[in-house]
Parts: sequence; structure tokens; C-alpha cells
Amino acid sequence: MGLLDRVRRAPVSAPRWLVVGLGNPEAEYGGTRHNVGADTVRLLADRLGASFKPHKAKAQVADTFQGSGLDRTPLSLCRPFGYYNTAGGPVQALMAFYKVPVERLIVVHDDIDLELGTVRLKRGGGTGGNKGLASIQQRIGSPDFLRVRIGIDRPPGRQDPADYVLKRFGAKDREAADIAIERAADAVLDLLAEGLEGAQNRHHAKGPTR
Repeated sequence: MGLLDRVRRAPVSAPRWLVVGLGNPEAEYGGTRHNVGADTVRLLADRLGASFKPHKAKAQVADTFQGSGLDRTPLSLCRPFGYYNTAGGPVQALMAFYKVPVERLIVVHDDIDLELGTVRLKRGGGTGGNKGLASIQQRIGSPDFLRVRIGIDRPPGRQDPADYVLKRFGAKDREAADIAIERAADAVLDLLAEGLEGAQNRHHAKGPTR
């Protein structure tokens, strides 16, 4: 066995991360504002050459690594089955399956309180009325997970936010959202490599994409 093969097969000592992208079923809700979190995790899988497979935790999961050789970090990318507001069950089950502590959970989600195209990172805090976050927080018993927030704007006029987040982007906004999804994928990888403060310093300096 050559040196390269030995490096590739070397045991990984770094703890695993779980990265969850919130969204609704793709067949019905693909391309909507509420699905940008799931879109980000799908993009990450493409970048890392990983494939999603059904998991008994009622989710699609892609097990992969960031980095290479002895410095690689294991991570599992997750898109829960079912609906946005019930994400807590699959997340709780996957954390137990992989033995991932709350401090190594990253949830990527849309945020109507941020301007379209803005990406922000934080740990903990409230749910801001986001029922997917509330479901996760209730099921795992802690708010102290990392969040990658993708701005989608507030609904115009008196439009119900519950209806607004289920609408697809128009052509102009779709372009800004796609750029934000790319940035959010970058932010996840920077969180793994640099920690929260380093990733915040890198991404909070950038304004919205439109």
C-alpha cells in the first residue's frame, strides 16, 4: 500500500459534525423561499462529492469529509423527510445515531428578518417564530446549536408570512437567492475550518447579494 492510500485510510479522530438544511418536500416545494436551507445542504453535497441516501431517522443523509488526509473532518449532511415544521424528530434521531453533541450541530435555514441575499451566523438564541427551529429546539432540549441564516426578506404589505415563505422566487430574486446559497455553503465550511468567530468575521462583512 502506497503512502497516499495509507493517508486515505488513516483513522479519523476528529469528532463528527451534523449539518441540517431545513425545507419542505422538494417535489412540491422546490425553489421556494422556505427551501433555501435544504438547497444549501444539497449544494454542499455536490461540492464534496457526496451522495444522499435514505436513513432510518427519516431523512436523506450524505456522509462525507471536509479536507483531506489526516486533517479531514467527518460530517453528515441531512435533509429531513416530511415537512419543515417537523424537522426536530429526524435531527434528534441523527444526533443520537452519530453521537453528535449540540455544539456540533449546524442548522441552515431561511430568515424573513434578514434582507434577501444576506447570510448571518450565530449560536443559540430564539426561534423568531420559525417553527422548524422550534421543533429542533424542543426535541433536542437546547437552543445552543449553530445557525446559518439566509435572508429572504419580509413579506410585502399584509401578506401572511406562512404563505410568503412557500412561494417561489421571481427571476430577479432567484439570482440573489442562488448567490446567497453559495455564500451559505461557504459559511458552513468556514464554520468547520475557522470556528464561529472566524466565520462571522468573514461573512458578516458582506452585504446582501442584490
